[in-house]
Amino acid sequence: MGPARLLVDRLRAETPGVVDHIHLNNAGAALPSRPVLDRQIAHLELEARVGGYRAARMVAAELHGVRASIGRLVGADAGEVALHQSATDAWNTAVVSFLMGLEAGDRVVMDRAVYGSHAITLLRLARRLGLDLAVVQDDAVGQLDVDHLAALVARPRTRLVCLTHIPTSSGLVNPVEAAGAVCRAHGVHLVLDACQSAGQVPLDMARIGCSALAATGRKYLRGPRGTGFLVVDRTAFGAFEPFAPDLRAAAWTGAGEYALVDDARRYETWEHGVAGLLALGVAVDAALGHTVAALSDRIERLADTLRAGLSEVPGVTVRDKGDRLCGICTFDVRGQTATDVAEALHARGVRVSVTHKTSAQLDLGARELDAVVRASVHAYNTDAELEEALDAVRAVVG
Repeated sequence: MGPARLLVDRLRAETPGVVDHIHLNNAGAALPSRPVLDRQIAHLELEARVGGYRAARMVAAELHGVRASIGRLVGADAGEVALHQSATDAWNTAVVSFLMGLEAGDRVVMDRAVYGSHAITLLRLARRLGLDLAVVQDDAVGQLDVDHLAALVARPRTRLVCLTHIPTSSGLVNPVEAAGAVCRAHGVHLVLDACQSAGQVPLDMARIGCSALAATGRKYLRGPRGTGFLVVDRTAFGAFEPFAPDLRAAAWTGAGEYALVDDARRYETWEHGVAGLLALGVAVDAALGHTVAALSDRIERLADTLRAGLSEVPGVTVRDKGDRLCGICTFDVRGQTATDVAEALHARGVRVSVTHKTSAQLDLGARELDAVVRASVHAYNTDAELEEALDAVRAVVG
């Protein structure tokens, strides 16, 4: 039995959710493992016995270990990791903190793969602060145009670049290392949305060249909902000074004075769900144990198989673009809405999701697509499941 077979057998054995349906919504929320569930439940039971504050003190060292594990995942120190409730919360913490220090006329750059929540925040702050919000265009294959990014970054008063590693709306993997090299060369900070890439592809902040990175726990890391993290390079702490620190992030040292803590806890808030974050640590350790590279190889192979199969179904159009593709497969069916297709697949035991243009106006909106069906594989999916899913698509198409 080869390494790939051993990996999938182990993953499926520890994942209770694989037994009653085909889960192809891993870009929305992947199936957690039994150890992840057990750790979350165990801490909730501890809270029920001793109270939330006492329980948190009892696991303080383990919670610090979660930061250390996330650091290993992305090539950072534990002191550079802040724990959050979502990727959007983490991303906003970094970006809002940075933008509030800018002046009218300063430029911020975002890409066409930007997630809707992030775009709305950038639009709001650009209007409020008088910032110039520029969009880096895509190249001929549909990924961010590094040459156009270089031209934007080279302009005077460009202060921040916000890029998306993998979007919500397609299987694209953006060339973020090349983009990071451009930002470094011009001394411009880069914030990376790694929401869909954490746990799906290897991440190394130094190689990417980003000052900050935000991600969620519930997608390819297979952690619980309500978990996420922000990682900020320590050398960038001054540029990303927290906009609204609380007593977790700072000490009130006098009537008119405060002092920020000296590590990334300055980006955290006092109230957080400890049980979920402990379970996130279990999920991250599992990904590190399997190695993200091994998971990534399997995910990409499965997605290639699914994408090829979808392309052969009459009436189905695959909508993914870019030089490199990942585990997210997007498509539509002629004459049917994406929602109707997704519901019909659900009735046949295949769980997919729908991405609407309201989440991706600069991508789907620009391509005049109202919505796409999103089928996203994980390493615990099997070739047999993909064939069943393709049969279900064929039945839905008719």
